[in-house]
Amino acid sequence: MNEIRIDQHLDLKGVPCPLNFVKTKLTLEGMAAGSILEVLLDDGEPIANVTASVKEEGHQILKVEQIKNYWRLVVKKV
Repeated sequence: MNEIRIDQHLDLKGVPCPLNFVKTKLTLEGMAAGSILEVLLDDGEPIANVTASVKEEGHQILKVEQIKNYWRLVVKKV
């Protein structure tokens, strides 16, 4: 199994919308193309909204997985 190399981690558990997307976007802007960002998000609106917004920005979603009571989103910067 191929393990994804994470270049940067962002723990946004407890951060409300839309602030969690703003922080995700700013982090991605500071990363090189092809870099991998792991974002930890709460259930509900945060995971739904951030995932949709990241896709709209043109980035590639590599993985979305639930871990206990939060979500792990892995994004490749395009």
